[in-house]
Amino acid sequence: MKDTISELHKQFCADLETILEATDFQRVRDQYFSRKNGQVTLLMKELGKLSPEERRDAGKLINDFKNFAEQELDSRQEELKRRAESLALERERVDISIPGHRPALGSPHPIVRARQRIEDIFVSMGYSVEDGPEIDTTFYNFDALNIPQGHPARESQDTFYINDELALRSQTSNVQIHAMQRRKPPFRVIAPGKVFRRDTPDPTHNPMFFQVEGLTVGKNITMGDLKGTLQTFLEKLFNRAITLRFRPSYFPFVEPGAETDFSCYLCASKNSGCRVCKGTGWIELGGSGMVHPNVLQACNIDPQEYSGFAFGFGIDRMTAMLYGIDDIRHFFAGDLRFLTQFR
Repeated sequence: MKDTISELHKQFCADLETILEATDFQRVRDQYFSRKNGQVTLLMKELGKLSPEERRDAGKLINDFKNFAEQELDSRQEELKRRAESLALERERVDISIPGHRPALGSPHPIVRARQRIEDIFVSMGYSVEDGPEIDTTFYNFDALNIPQGHPARESQDTFYINDELALRSQTSNVQIHAMQRRKPPFRVIAPGKVFRRDTPDPTHNPMFFQVEGLTVGKNITMGDLKGTLQTFLEKLFNRAITLRFRPSYFPFVEPGAETDFSCYLCASKNSGCRVCKGTGWIELGGSGMVHPNVLQACNIDPQEYSGFAFGFGIDRMTAMLYGIDDIRHFFAGDLRFLTQFR
């Protein structure tokens, strides 16, 4: 037995040198300490064949070898762990002397910038910002706005219908109706957001675009209040004096109605070479007028006691004017070469 254990000791020391990674460690450990076929396990089984005196001496030799082998294996396992940690640290080492790379940062879309600027101006004038559904019933899209059956705006060639009762809003006027139903006069609100129309894309039109509408309801509201509000807004937006004019126009939800123009902020007069006003000296803002009594009545507001004005214009076109863009389709193309100019 003594010679057997001596040979086993030599073999174990040789096998110990073959342990270079975790799989080698497990292989050697199983070779000597497996419960079924391990070398130490087989030796322990042989003890039963020996006499009591031989069994005592052989048991001591086996235990000495067992303790030695376990200590050496534990030591080799710790060495493997240290080596693995060292390799991992080397792989993950950061060279702080290497120049860093500045990450590409996003920035607000130019339409978002313009919308925030518009909202800030109106909020400073005492207006609240309202939001509402982009899909709404025909009552909010048309009926409550005094748009009669048979009006071109209700036709499917102009409006995106979901079914007979639901449609994508073609203007944010539906938000004004929700606001009038929820609020009590006097109040002032603006309603910015996306709208949808069956327009063919061109430099000034898109099937989906952004619009802002404003509404003021109170006692003794006049067209003069409307003109003063829009002129103040435009002067704050372009940071210069602006002249405003109204041209009579028809809109079902206002009476009287008007198209609103303002003096060119670039040339301030007729200049045949002006890229903004095309030599006319005027820029079209959008529709406006006094809220029609039928619209007030649809929202349970007494038109004999209260009056109001409303206006609306496209944020996309206003953004194009602010940044000198000649085609609003650039805003929706997703071209980073274009968008990164506005960081």
